[in-house]
Amino acid sequence: MTAEMLAPAWMRTQISAEQYDSWSEDQCAGIEIVDGMAVVRPSRSKRHNRLARVLANALDAAVGPEWNADTDFDVRLQDVPLTNRRPDVAVYRAETIDFTPTRPEHVLLVVEVVSPGSETTDRIVKVDQYAKAGIPFYWRIEQAATGVPIVCTYVLDPATKAYREGEMFIGVIKAAAPFPVTVDLGTI
Repeated sequence: MTAEMLAPAWMRTQISAEQYDSWSEDQCAGIEIVDGMAVVRPSRSKRHNRLARVLANALDAAVGPEWNADTDFDVRLQDVPLTNRRPDVAVYRAETIDFTPTRPEHVLLVVEVVSPGSETTDRIVKVDQYAKAGIPFYWRIEQAATGVPIVCTYVLDPATKAYREGEMFIGVIKAAAPFPVTVDLGTI
């Protein structure tokens, strides 16, 4: 086995919040930290990125001045062991735009676009992590074989810290919660 085949040392040891916070944005790009260990995120397709961007733009227009919707930034779910996730889209309090790291209490909604390589993580693992962190809403976008996205929504039950299923949309989202929004993802 050659040296090029070995993962860098930082990928083979637990990373503390302090270590991670000292890294540059370039060093953090393309990874998430789960239980202190770096996890490389699967490469995203143009369709995946477009779905996230179109949805983020629609959410940003719908949420009003108290909230922002953006793509691809860290949400610190816990400090010890460090768990940082990078949802495809997150709606967060506008007043926290310059807070680093973004914390679950700043976030109203996270959205994950399921892609090859992220199925189990987006459908099971992240659902549990986001719920336990107390994020009120979770949406999952499935890229169906028909080409028309399916959006599954979930609402947090604060008593159990688990999500219950909400509405499901095929192509066009017409959601009332957490705020009214309509967006056509079926033409992407």
